[in-house]
Amino acid sequence: MSKQSKEANHDNNAVPMPTDEGRKEQWFLEGPKSRPSEFVVLLSIVREFIRGFRVLHFVGPCVTVFGSARFNEEHPYYEMARKVGAALTEIGFTVITGGGPGIMEAANRGAREAGGRSVGANIILPHEQRHNDYLDRVVSFNYFFVRKVMLVKYSFGFIVLPGGVGTMDELFEAVTLIQTKKIEGFPIVLMGCEYWSNLLELLDDFVKERTIDANDLNLLLVTDSVEEAMDHMQKHAVEKFGLRKFRSIPRRWFLWES
Repeated sequence: MSKQSKEANHDNNAVPMPTDEGRKEQWFLEGPKSRPSEFVVLLSIVREFIRGFRVLHFVGPCVTVFGSARFNEEHPYYEMARKVGAALTEIGFTVITGGGPGIMEAANRGAREAGGRSVGANIILPHEQRHNDYLDRVVSFNYFFVRKVMLVKYSFGFIVLPGGVGTMDELFEAVTLIQTKKIEGFPIVLMGCEYWSNLLELLDDFVKERTIDANDLNLLLVTDSVEEAMDHMQKHAVEKFGLRKFRSIPRRWFLWES
């Protein structure tokens, strides 16, 4: 069968997008669908971007906190993230996380308890990840890539606590954007020296093999100290970008902002 015939056959057998919100990205990534179906997907992606822009435009300068969803509140890393959230509030940042449990909940909780702004960019999953209870604003996404854009776009720095492959993905995406100059001079703090020790050895190997430049790691701080992390953010985010403490931006009725 020719390519054109296959395409025509594909368009005549449109597969509807699933109604289950958590499976939309899975369906999208399974491969090409009919052209009408692909157009519907494109509209749904654009809609998610617009919704994210509308919600997050008004939350003030942010620092994104990444980390595992699997630590409970008895875990030392949960308490560390809670302190990070409170400390970020004290230097004037809105705390934004993936909106889920574990490290994300702890950072949002710390910000809320310190009287700061706490925001979540939640992902809708088939197993129903519920956003945590410490959010002033939350926006939920079907598509991981849309969510990751939002977590980067509205941040002036990143604090990464221990986590698994999802956290690694977020960390290396941020490092890649800095390395390729898509974003410049953004500080990244890794909290938990022991946890990240193997990763640091790997990064050193990258430098030795010249697959990355040593300068790419200049703004990467590894520490166990919340105070040192905040000093790093103060110097490389607040002072560098001339940030001021959050002030409310008026909503415009003709843009349906509320």
